[in-house]
Amino acid sequence: MSRLLRRAALAFVVLLLAAGTVLVAALAAAVQAEPAVATTAEPSPLDIARVLWLARQHDPRKAIPGAPRSVTLSERDVELMLNHAAHGRLDGAARVRFVRGGAHLQSSLHLPANPFGRWLNLDLQLSQTAGLPTLSSVRAGAVPLPPALAEWLLVKVAERKGVVGELRWLAGAAQRVDFSPQTTTVTYAWPADSAERMLAALVPADEVRRLQAYHGRIVEVAGRQPPGWMAPLVAFIGPLFTLAAERTAAGGDAAAENRAALTTLTLYANGRGLQTVLPAARQWPPARPLRLTLAGRDDFPLHWLVSAATAAEGTGPLSRALGVYKEMTDSRSGSGFSFNDMAVNRAGTRLGALAVSEAQRVQARLARGVTEADILPPWADLPEFMPEPEFVRRFGGVGHPPYLAMLGEIDRRVEALPVFR
Repeated sequence: MSRLLRRAALAFVVLLLAAGTVLVAALAAAVQAEPAVATTAEPSPLDIARVLWLARQHDPRKAIPGAPRSVTLSERDVELMLNHAAHGRLDGAARVRFVRGGAHLQSSLHLPANPFGRWLNLDLQLSQTAGLPTLSSVRAGAVPLPPALAEWLLVKVAERKGVVGELRWLAGAAQRVDFSPQTTTVTYAWPADSAERMLAALVPADEVRRLQAYHGRIVEVAGRQPPGWMAPLVAFIGPLFTLAAERTAAGGDAAAENRAALTTLTLYANGRGLQTVLPAARQWPPARPLRLTLAGRDDFPLHWLVSAATAAEGTGPLSRALGVYKEMTDSRSGSGFSFNDMAVNRAGTRLGALAVSEAQRVQARLARGVTEADILPPWADLPEFMPEPEFVRRFGGVGHPPYLAMLGEIDRRVEALPVFR
């Protein structure tokens, strides 16, 4: 009997070693040293105009509930959206190709340090059906995966990254996806109360509680300001990031706390408040309305905050492109292209990116309080209010050497700011 037990134990150990060897080999084949998909070119102002046009055309607040609609998207449209999401939430890049009846999606996701490699390269084949497409082939690196297993794993990744609500809501609205060469057409119908359902799906309960904490701090800070209808932006930054540091010390996620602080302050500064995008916030005590200023201007706070909040959410090329698009629009029909606005945009973008990548260091620095010179680069000598013909005459247009040289000078000024040292 003892001999049989010893043989059984030996066989069990051999099986464990074999299983471990197979697992290690599978991980080594699935995880790779280099990304299969490189970061694509940064979005152009035309890309941004296209995305904003799509958002306006398919805004659920303007739709007839239940009425079928369709949207045709190019490969570039889908890649822009996927790369923004991948860069901000998943730290990666994606590429898509459409053919008749199917799609080929490749994605490279950056992994934490491990013995096998830093990149998970996914290769997905989707097949068109009478409704939503199905996975027909999946590879992780050099390892083929059963589509059912891949779907389960993708759901788990989405749960961990906090995007399950978004995906479920979109899947519920979509009715059919048709693939053609280079384009896809999505047929959908917004359900009743779709806008509010979308907002509820996008903001989980723990995030609502986090945003409520920062809203409460804004109520306090606004209430302490001297009489009048204007207040400096810097009066709010220290108290909000003091709260972020306190909540992080109590076990909160530092990057999530910083994002919530920037988002709440941005919505307050533009006069809308959280209640415009978060139904639960309509029951919270309102903050005293104030117009925030930076360097004596009431347009700079929104430039800085919108750029910071966008970068904290996306931390990628789309954040920078939005600033360029806004200035290009101004050069054609608004106040004109202004490099001083670009300087404020890029300072905000830099702060927002660091608020995620170096979350606790940024918290500690901002919690000590800041002056305007800490967060705003020298701007008074930068060209502004240029109509498009003048902008093109002096700088050649976006992407030309004189324009890039000016951006380089702006970036040097931004990097020299005390808040980044």
